[in-house]
Formats: sequence, C-alpha cells, structure tokens
Amino acid sequence: QVQLVESGGGLVQPGGSLRLSCVASGSISSLNVMGWYRQAPGKQRELVAAISNGGMTKYADSVKGRFTISRDNAKNTVFLQMNSLKFEDTAVYYCNGPVGYYSGSPGRYWGQGTQVTVSS
Repeated sequence: QVQLVESGGGLVQPGGSLRLSCVASGSISSLNVMGWYRQAPGKQRELVAAISNGGMTKYADSVKGRFTISRDNAKNTVFLQMNSLKFEDTAVYYCNGPVGYYSGSPGRYWGQGTQVTVSS
C-alpha cells in the first residue's frame, strides 16, 4: 500500500505560478508512471501530466508549454510546476500512480488532492 500526499496548492492570480509536490510513503519507481489529474467543479477528472521512470512525459493539450512534471525517485516525490496559470486551471489536483501512460487511465493510488484557485 502506498500513500500519496500532495501539497503546494493555493490561491494565485492569473499569470502566476505554483509548484505542487506529491510525496509517496513507498517507492514511486515501483509504480513506474506517475501522474497528476485535476477535477474542476462540474467536470470530469482529467489527466494533466504523466511521467515514466525513464523520464518520458505527456501533457494535456491545455497545459502544454505551461506545466512541467518531474520526479525524484530517491525522494519518492513527484512535482508539477505550473506557470502562466489561467482561470480555467482552477481545480483540485490529485497525484496518482501507476498511470497507464498510453491509455491515460489512473492507477489504484490517489492522494487526497490539493486545491488550486486562479483568481484576480
């Protein structure tokens, strides 16, 4: 059993930046692909970004060029650097693994979520 704990969310103005962190209680390398999902009010949860053990990454079209996912296997931590934030990025962000890299399907481990609110 792996527990995932997210942090780093908050209130930010449009154009601002936030860095989310996800710390796992166990080895994320054993989970291979890790990802960040988000769910906005009234919308379905969507995959934002994923990263494999080998460093392959994929992003939702809506965040390409603005968000960067990274990982530190030694610290069992996954990061999501979010720049140029927009109103539509407002959502609860969840860490997840192991993610199906090609399917985008979430794995069995979820964090509790961290709220990101973009507002002026």
